[in-house]
Amino acid sequence: MTTNDIVKPENLVYAKTPVLSDAVMHYCPGCSHGVVHKLVAEVIEDLQIQEQTIGIAPVGCAVFAYNYLEIDWQEAAHGRAPALATAVKRLHPHKYVFTYQGDGDLAAIGTAETIHACNRGENIVIIFINNGIYGMTGGQMAPTTLEGMKASTCPSGRNHERDGFPLKMSDLLALLPGTCYVTRQSVHTPGNVRKAKKAITQAFNNQKAQKGTSVVEIVSSCNSGWKMSPVQANKWMEEHMFQQYPLGDLKNI
Repeated sequence: MTTNDIVKPENLVYAKTPVLSDAVMHYCPGCSHGVVHKLVAEVIEDLQIQEQTIGIAPVGCAVFAYNYLEIDWQEAAHGRAPALATAVKRLHPHKYVFTYQGDGDLAAIGTAETIHACNRGENIVIIFINNGIYGMTGGQMAPTTLEGMKASTCPSGRNHERDGFPLKMSDLLALLPGTCYVTRQSVHTPGNVRKAKKAITQAFNNQKAQKGTSVVEIVSSCNSGWKMSPVQANKWMEEHMFQQYPLGDLKNI
């Protein structure tokens, strides 16, 4: 066999790269990001779309997703991930395009981009991690911070007369005509992990079927920002976060 024969495409052997890399994750113990990363990786592997998937990384804790998922990535300015995902999807309509964003990124500086992308019905997936706080930059109050919940910028607790009410972003997005699927899940128990994976799978399949925008919110804990142990944070989330952000489908067409 000559060199020319060896380099023919039909004679080359390509080693499959696992979607989830072997890089050690930097997230705090108890953080939900690592679990959700694994679920996204499993869904991409299950659907066999690793070479067809493009992720949009935002600003915040979630920005480092590109270190752990072996797919194509594009980093967006703070809050602009849905706008960038719109451009990528329109340029590559046959690719699977998703954003991975925290609540400070998606529901604060990125509110306009999120709402308008969903209202247009861009055929993308938005994965939204809601832990009720700015996790990376010091634990400041976020739009999703609960009333009475303490943060570094509201040490006495959020007060709606001063700070406004918590923003139920997914409820708002479910009202828009461009969204086909809006769901709120969690990953704090094995059963919830399975439900979250099912939701992410449906979101990617919706994109394949060109149904419009799918939004998967994951209600999460931030034990570092909340100043709790992982066990305490999960219990607090169950007792308080789920009352404001109940789990389940908000829209499914």
